[in-house]
Amino acid sequence: MIRIGTSGYSFADWVGEFYPPGTPKGAMLDHYARHFDTVEINSTYYRIPHPVVLRKMEQKTPPGFEFIIKANQEMTHRGSRDVSVYRQFEEVLEPLKDAGKFSGVLFQFPWGFKNTQENRAHLAFLKETLAENPLFVEFRHDSWIRDEVFTFLKAQGLGYCSVDEPGIQGLVPPVAKLTTDVGYVRFHGRNAKNWWGRGGGDRYDYLYDQKELNEWVDKIRDLEKKAKKIYVFFNNCHAGQAAKNARLMQQMLQTEPGAFAEESTGE
Repeated sequence: MIRIGTSGYSFADWVGEFYPPGTPKGAMLDHYARHFDTVEINSTYYRIPHPVVLRKMEQKTPPGFEFIIKANQEMTHRGSRDVSVYRQFEEVLEPLKDAGKFSGVLFQFPWGFKNTQENRAHLAFLKETLAENPLFVEFRHDSWIRDEVFTFLKAQGLGYCSVDEPGIQGLVPPVAKLTTDVGYVRFHGRNAKNWWGRGGGDRYDYLYDQKELNEWVDKIRDLEKKAKKIYVFFNNCHAGQAAKNARLMQQMLQTEPGAFAEESTGE
């Protein structure tokens, strides 16, 4: 089973692009859930909300809808081992768990989080502290792309998040790997000019074309053969581009292998 969605859904600049003109913020998730059956909640990275916030989100989605919750920045960017932070975070997950709609926690680490013994120990701490939850880790530094790292993740029971991002030296290449029985892929766009903030624009301002997405179709189908489920999320959220690419990927993965190849190559 392949679940496709976007990294967040509540964006003002999606109105008129994905959401019908005039759609209020409170009606966005209702509309989103008519097109996708899963979503990443990224707001939890900035602040751990009251559990009622996620309960209200859950109530706007149909049975079978799934949520992945992004870990708070204290856990990923500040390396906190304050257990109270993790307990507070777990409380937020309860409404989703009660409804059977919680599918895991995503830990997105910064580029400065490199493959060191200390950082591996932090990953082990995360697994030990949140042991009852499916956990996925996303790296930005390419020092993690090593066979011994994937072996380590398998041993810890941590899911590897495969990524598509600009082909800049030091960033993670587009490697599809499976370290648990659940696969995970995130698309960030290939906006190399603005990735480090030097171009003055949004690093996630990027719209994939069919040829670029087609590079991942076989990889995702290969992961599907080995996993019980695959999550595919688009994080190129500027101006509704993530929703457009997610819908295109839905079409591509529902089509017979090779059907999009001729169109995408222009032959």
